[in-house]
Amino acid sequence: MDELDITRLPRSTEAEQALIGALLANNKAYEKVSEFLRANHFSDPIHSKVFDVMARLIQKGHVADVITLKNFFEQEGTLNEVGGIPYLIKLSEASSPLTNVEYYAQFVYDKFLRRELISTGYDIASEAMNEKIDETTALQIEKAEKRLFELAMHGDGQKGFQDFGTSLNQALELIEKAYQKEGKVSGLSTGLADLDKKMGGLNDSDLIILAGRPAMGKSALAMNIAYNVAETMMNSETMDPHSKGVAIFSLEMSADQLASRILASITDTSGHKLRNGDMELAEFNRVVAAVRSYQKLPLYIDDTPGITINTIRTRARRLKRTHGLGLIVIDYIQLISGSEGKKGEGNRVQEVSEISRGLKILAKELKVPVIALSQLNRGLEQRDDKRPLMSDLRESGSIEQDADIVMFVFRENYYIHNAEPKRNTGESEENFQKRTEEWQIRDRETANLGEVILGKHRHGSTGTVKLFWNGEYARFSNLTRDEYLPEQRG
Repeated sequence: MDELDITRLPRSTEAEQALIGALLANNKAYEKVSEFLRANHFSDPIHSKVFDVMARLIQKGHVADVITLKNFFEQEGTLNEVGGIPYLIKLSEASSPLTNVEYYAQFVYDKFLRRELISTGYDIASEAMNEKIDETTALQIEKAEKRLFELAMHGDGQKGFQDFGTSLNQALELIEKAYQKEGKVSGLSTGLADLDKKMGGLNDSDLIILAGRPAMGKSALAMNIAYNVAETMMNSETMDPHSKGVAIFSLEMSADQLASRILASITDTSGHKLRNGDMELAEFNRVVAAVRSYQKLPLYIDDTPGITINTIRTRARRLKRTHGLGLIVIDYIQLISGSEGKKGEGNRVQEVSEISRGLKILAKELKVPVIALSQLNRGLEQRDDKRPLMSDLRESGSIEQDADIVMFVFRENYYIHNAEPKRNTGESEENFQKRTEEWQIRDRETANLGEVILGKHRHGSTGTVKLFWNGEYARFSNLTRDEYLPEQRG
């Protein structure tokens, strides 16, 4: 392809001069543009350098004017590079008291985005012309969409190195946020107080693995959390709109099945009744009212089966750009396909490694927590103590390494309830009754108990959190002290 003619790229020297002149005249106006405007957004290198020095002076509480700029550039030995004193004076005279700082800043930024868009399009076209053997068309499209997403969300999407002072200030902001927040959590609340206390909530950029054997309730817990987060987002007036949204990638259940499960949980109606329509009029009206109330719940379901990790990333980026996104839930890892280039290789462990790395990259890129469900190996079924361990994760190596938090859902009652004593040959009636009574007591004691076992916690301690389990509505909730009593759950 022909070389890109940089002289024809969008730019406005006059707007850049007017903006810098207005900021020199009124340093306080810098606050109006500091959130989005950076030095590299200017097309003229001189303007870029002048704006950078001005920004640093203002941020440190100093005055930024012709005199302070002159002194700075003289000490640095670069005064001639910015046009000397005459050009600094020209910049200061380039605006009037009526100059609209925000308008000119947005105008300069818009020109920058247009230059970046042209450059990105040129690169995409050049790469598409170059047919690489080891790079599929689908992979090129994925890379192109990623660059366009970064441009849409962050300008040029280039982060680069960050000094430690800036990192410390960001850490302090999170600490302050947790300190001021009810429940003392820095991230999104799961709606489960004890779990929030243990985890610190769902924090941005974290990959959270939620694992369990079938029938333990891992999907139910994930959907409970997704709904609780989405409801909080819907009712929040202070949350950033770009962070309002919960994406559920359901590779096992259809969207309507998932919606029915959530509906059963929030209306206290059994899933069986919802499926069969076997309801009293009052129950039906309650369900209808709930549907109307939660029409605008910022929860989005993608039930595409066998979806690839690349497609998940692409759709998540698009959702964040178009509607907003604050949490991603994936049910479940073992049903995700690797990239198209990996198909047919038969190495599932390698494929899962690619998927887990992709999910962690997604969490960091979009700055949202990602909850990914995972199956466990059957081996634990052979143990006396069936509480899951890290080694029970299927293809555990990469998942364990990439995850920030690994937690297991466990309901001991599932195993106890299905182990009703049978009378042994030659056993006395008295002994059999005694064993049966002990089983019944243990069955009642564990009937509504669920456990979330934190096997890995990169930011805190591990341990176990007990929850109340309602199997009829497929719902986990906070466990009160009274609910430990068997008679309350009989």
